[in-house]
Amino acid sequence: MFYAMTAPRPLTPFEGMDIRSLIDARAAWRGDHPFLVWEPFEGEGRTWSYAQFADAVRRLAAGLQARGVKVGDRVLVHLENCPESVISWLGCAYAGAVPVTTNTKSSLDEVRYFAQHSGAVGAITQPMLAALVREAAPQLGWIVVTDNDSGQPASAEGFEAFAGLDADPAALADRPHDPWAHFGIQYTSGTTARPKAVLWTHANALWGGRMCAQNEGLVPEDVHLVYLPLFHTNAQVYSVLAAFWAGCTAVLMPKFSASRFWPVSLKHGCTWTSMVPFCLKAIAGHPVPKHSYRNFGNGICDPATDKLFGVKTVGWWGMTETMTHGTVGSPTAPDAPMSMGRPSPAYAIHVLDDEGQPVAVGETGDLLVGGIRGVSLFLEYASDPEATAKAFTEDGLFITGDRVRVAEDGYLYFADRSKDMLKVGGENVAASEIERVVASVPGVGEVAVVAKRHPMLDEVPVAFVIAPGGTDGLEAAILSACKDQLASFKQPHEVRFVDSFPRATLEKVAKNELRKLLEA
Repeated sequence: MFYAMTAPRPLTPFEGMDIRSLIDARAAWRGDHPFLVWEPFEGEGRTWSYAQFADAVRRLAAGLQARGVKVGDRVLVHLENCPESVISWLGCAYAGAVPVTTNTKSSLDEVRYFAQHSGAVGAITQPMLAALVREAAPQLGWIVVTDNDSGQPASAEGFEAFAGLDADPAALADRPHDPWAHFGIQYTSGTTARPKAVLWTHANALWGGRMCAQNEGLVPEDVHLVYLPLFHTNAQVYSVLAAFWAGCTAVLMPKFSASRFWPVSLKHGCTWTSMVPFCLKAIAGHPVPKHSYRNFGNGICDPATDKLFGVKTVGWWGMTETMTHGTVGSPTAPDAPMSMGRPSPAYAIHVLDDEGQPVAVGETGDLLVGGIRGVSLFLEYASDPEATAKAFTEDGLFITGDRVRVAEDGYLYFADRSKDMLKVGGENVAASEIERVVASVPGVGEVAVVAKRHPMLDEVPVAFVIAPGGTDGLEAAILSACKDQLASFKQPHEVRFVDSFPRATLEKVAKNELRKLLEA
């Protein structure tokens, strides 16, 4: 299930294919069937058939080519959920460029890093984000701006209009269909102080769409509601590419709305959607109408809320680095409640102890994944060979940083994260990212960030700080620095000053003891 990068590349399920193959094939097969349905909170919605969507993607690809974007060039796609986000993402890839999809909650400092690190040549964004992108990345050759902010009309004077990317697709240059060509980049939090650039190939994208459609049991008649952010793997692959592979419909909302969830679902007869705990809790407070949902997808199988909503939840586990589900439940058969499903047949799943040996039934160990880099596993962390090397064991297994328990019935249960990570409202946050910013504030001697339980967001960050020179005005300075340099979900909810930290081996901060303080 894995191979050394020095070995000859194996044949993939996508020989002679790339994302163009999928887009062109679905336009031929499902031409008049609705693919993308836009449901804005304000203004009129719109529907693109498969043929119309393919035409929009091709026209944007031709527009990129006309302005000199070459195969392999990176383009910053800094957009909230909107039709232009899907068209730009896949249009870049159709042109052979590499879309760099970034979190719109990112701070100026974070966007500056994304643009510089990726080497983006241009950007596609929205009016409300355009000034930030220009300030963060003045080196960009061009910035194209949509004519609205997620359905709300707006203006952005001094920027190029999104309509300027519309060009005749007949002018698109021909090139080979290469599944190993670079497809896209997402920045994901890890244990480093800066997010890592996860680089996918076209084979990765096709693999993700195919496996997600299969794991979710999608059929051409399905309607998949999409409200999670399109700069993340869940919305990109679990929803959009999965729907595209199956030939079904994706209904896109600007973002999650508990009050609009059921009306939009009923209007379009939605049958599938991905959930995160925050959203599940939010809709639980609203009356449940008679609906068409067959399945929800979430991190756990068959939760107690399935009875309330009258659906079956498919539990799963996956990462940006795996594109799709490494463990997964069944869309039809009962699963072990609260489990993360069973190992996917598409991967070699290992749960190992500290000695690298399989754990016994009932024990907890480190989760590692075997696959083919560039096909079933991400190709690399772009421009970071050291991080890429550290992500794999000597025999090629991907080190997830998660710990799981193996049950007697063969199901897996999430235990904890071995990496220093927080899960804030569905967003992965590295404690080191926050610590880097806090440590830069004058007066901070040492800092340790840990997670505090939260009723809606699951976890929120709390910063413990040692301040040798005193704390006067320091909390405000810390919070201000975090606001300036970090996305809102990464900012500490609390700063606690302490005289010392509990220590473990080699003077390492014993963060488990700090967590106990928060629980107390």
